[in-house]
Amino acid sequence: MRLIPKLNSNRQSILLATWGLFAGLTFLLVSAGNFSTLIGIRAELEQLPTLVSGGITTAYYAGFLLGSWYALRALKQVGHIRVYAALASLLSASTLVAGVFDSPIIWIIMRSSTGFCFAGLYVVAESWLNGLAKNHFRGRLLAVYNVVTIGAYGAGQLMVFNFDARSLSGYIFAAILASLAVVPVAVSEQAATPDTENHEHISLRELAKIVPTGFGTILFVGLAHGGLLGMAVIHATREGLSVGRVGVLIAVLQIGGMVLTWPISSASDDIDRRIIGLLSSGAVIILAVLMLYQPVESIWTIVLLFAIGGFSFPLYAIAGAYTNDWVSPEQMGAAASQLVTLYGFGAMIGPLVAAPFLDIIGTQGFAWSIISLHALILLFLIYRIRAWHAPVTTKHWDDVSFHGRAFFIPATIVSLGVNRRKNEQKTS
Repeated sequence: MRLIPKLNSNRQSILLATWGLFAGLTFLLVSAGNFSTLIGIRAELEQLPTLVSGGITTAYYAGFLLGSWYALRALKQVGHIRVYAALASLLSASTLVAGVFDSPIIWIIMRSSTGFCFAGLYVVAESWLNGLAKNHFRGRLLAVYNVVTIGAYGAGQLMVFNFDARSLSGYIFAAILASLAVVPVAVSEQAATPDTENHEHISLRELAKIVPTGFGTILFVGLAHGGLLGMAVIHATREGLSVGRVGVLIAVLQIGGMVLTWPISSASDDIDRRIIGLLSSGAVIILAVLMLYQPVESIWTIVLLFAIGGFSFPLYAIAGAYTNDWVSPEQMGAAASQLVTLYGFGAMIGPLVAAPFLDIIGTQGFAWSIISLHALILLFLIYRIRAWHAPVTTKHWDDVSFHGRAFFIPATIVSLGVNRRKNEQKTS
């Protein structure tokens, strides 16, 4: 993407170019965290069947698919700021409508609408950021993006205890925040956004050929996150926790992601991103196994969910950064759209895959769904590392960041172990 001459590569200029976007995203994600938790609790208070409750979440991701398709086309016609403003306004209206009507059908339609809006907003944000980032700094910039989105979403969930899920006040609060999100972006300089005139189209098939690792990883990450977020509220509510306790339990997932996204994504700038993703997904599996032995009301469950979110949510930034490492600057806008589409498709299926774990296994079903879905990510990354061997890092130890050094030894051990098995099979 071509940027204006004033926009150099140093961090100060990137901050000036993105402050409005990050401020607007903060308002939007606080709104989204509050709204999504309210609607999940409200569905459980109405004692809807698990399939219907899961369907409300699935509707969000169905809209997500449409939004990612629409956004890239709209970006070419009117630019980042106008698309952002239009989608934020629609989001505000959809939130209010969901609060006014006491109907699962209306909730499904409005969740689909909010999914449409957020997919488009994510495409706007990620194409904006990837247009500014270079490979050596991409993981860190996307980490800031993840910290803002995850942290704000978690803050919105913590605020849920201030509202009755059956009253309109919580939905009005979320709608006001969504409306305010337009202000900082609208006053941003148009010159701070990347040029969209030179965007090249890239299909899902082409993306899969260019970056099979990024393609598959983002799909499985969407599946895992859809199951994790879609079933967390249902699981906590069914265990008899209060509304405030549900908000805390769900928020710690997001806060964990906010705290650990920066160090993990920073490490992926210095060390093979695939290995960092493998280590992170493996950590989630171990933590979820430990959660099997803890009651849901235990303080240790909160600690474990904090760590699970901390290792799971950076996987999106890692997969996105890896993909954009391999595509051309002209393809980054289209790649961002396709990554959002893949993530949304996986996340749409995730709640439907996770729901049977809760119905069949019961209390421990939530942990088993986390284990199973993250195991798919881990196995896929093992396959890709064996298929495409690369050095753990191309930097000297002195040039590797502090966060990268923390991962260097386990990453080296994993790389040697995975590729030794590959070499043994070749010689046998």
